[in-house]
Amino acid sequence: MPDGPWLAAIPVLAAAAAVTKRIRLGTLVATPNFRHPVALARDVIALDDLSDGRFDLGVGPGTEGPDAQALGQDPWSSAERMDRYGEFVQTLRQVLDGDAAARTTISGRHYAAKNAPSTPGTLQTPFPLTIAAGGPRGLSLAASSGQQWVTIGPGSGEPQAPADIVDAVRRQRSQLVQACAKVDRDPDSLGKVVLWTPTDPVITSLDQFEALAAPYAEMGIDQLVLHHPAQTGPYGGSVPIFEQIAERSAATGY
Repeated sequence: MPDGPWLAAIPVLAAAAAVTKRIRLGTLVATPNFRHPVALARDVIALDDLSDGRFDLGVGPGTEGPDAQALGQDPWSSAERMDRYGEFVQTLRQVLDGDAAARTTISGRHYAAKNAPSTPGTLQTPFPLTIAAGGPRGLSLAASSGQQWVTIGPGSGEPQAPADIVDAVRRQRSQLVQACAKVDRDPDSLGKVVLWTPTDPVITSLDQFEALAAPYAEMGIDQLVLHHPAQTGPYGGSVPIFEQIAERSAATGY
């Protein structure tokens, strides 16, 4: 939605870190469309420090949306986006996981780094990386490199019925378990997040939200993320209802 407010993530999050003490901050999700992994890693190290270890980095492969052409390039194909995504995460992981003396050198097909520093290192170890994934390649990446996995369900870009989204998330969760088995990882060690993107039905009551959220809780999803409704466009809604949901979530832990 480039016609609405589209402020740069890093300075906005730095400002938020300066005026908050308890809430966690982060991106959901940053993409390779107009970012280099070394530059993003350096920003993340700074934000982790500014927030006193309250920062979470969510990353995704990106789409063919407006940000895909912001630097003048043509949008990448789906296959190239996934190729780049894998290299992007690999480079991020190496820089973020290094100690103060570490240097990262990588020569990949799409990204390169030469003696990129990790100094002074992150406060959080390992750094909490949230990997967006819906298909086999992305789920494998989440299993091998993430502390959390996030999905929007089918991810087709077309409106989906709530039941169809639940079914898609359930299938993806099953595939994630299989991907974890391949890398000898306990799937319970990976946080599971769903970003709620449907615009129909509009959430108009706390009871309605709890009914929509119940299937995700039952299948072991740790977090259900809502867009803040004080905006124009498809994600607008009721701020009072949103605040009631936040209050209930704070009380119940979900």
